[in-house]
Amino acid sequence: MATIELEPRGPFSLAAAQDFAGGFPAGIGGGGVGPGSITLAFPVEGLDESAAIELWQDADGVIRGRSDAGGDVLAAATRQAARSLSIDHDGTGWPAVGERDPIVGRLQREHDYLRPVCFYSAYEAVTSFVIGQRISRKQSAVIKRDLAERLGDRPTIGGVEVPAFPRPARLLELREARGLNDEKIRRLHGLARAALDGRLDTATLAAMPEAEALARLQELPGVGPFTANAVLYRGCGVVDGIPGADELGGTVIRDLYGLEPVTPADVVRISDVWRPYRMWAVVLLRMGWTREQGAKVSYRRG
Repeated sequence: MATIELEPRGPFSLAAAQDFAGGFPAGIGGGGVGPGSITLAFPVEGLDESAAIELWQDADGVIRGRSDAGGDVLAAATRQAARSLSIDHDGTGWPAVGERDPIVGRLQREHDYLRPVCFYSAYEAVTSFVIGQRISRKQSAVIKRDLAERLGDRPTIGGVEVPAFPRPARLLELREARGLNDEKIRRLHGLARAALDGRLDTATLAAMPEAEALARLQELPGVGPFTANAVLYRGCGVVDGIPGADELGGTVIRDLYGLEPVTPADVVRISDVWRPYRMWAVVLLRMGWTREQGAKVSYRRG
């Protein structure tokens, strides 16, 4: 069995990532959460294999792990795991954003300087969003688990199998599935072909100018502006940017910053101090706002 060691640059809490992801549900990808660790299972980009990795954080802050994968598979899978947890990026300047913006700073302290938890790849992100169109998150999770069980690889950790979402070549074998109509299956086949052709390479999309990456994504079946933004930012792990399809100003900024109405100029002015971590701030603010809204509802019901 191989061992893994990842040293985050800047503050990072694996427990906060676990809490954010809700136990790494099928909407994020294969895997699960143990008492002190997370397990990630996914198709490895660029290779015709899948990998499973268990990670935990020791008292010194270092992320350590284990996997039965080896060689090039382990190296590529480790890079994907780091990107999924947003520890592939230098976060030493992340606390300074909170010093410039007290709202961000409060939420950073409350949530252990949370970084976004992303999908394992652009491929897994876009297939997840297409599966989830017009159905609930719970239904989507059930479908993804079923596809992993039926068509996914079963990489191991210490000999224990962990089903992963199907690789593109295996997804092309899908003919029918409970909860998926014929149109969604055709779209998934189109996305699988795009992945095999290299059109969903995560690093390539992340390195493109935003407009070019979004235009390329919207050429894919079932992908409109909202899904394209979600795939770019949450599938490719883009750190500094504001998703064009995000209604941040009309809800989150209005409530947290006490502005009514919120103009596009307000969003630009407020978000400018978040550079170069604008997307991290967006995710933190939206999560904090959502939980505060839930707490208000619970209080009123109580």
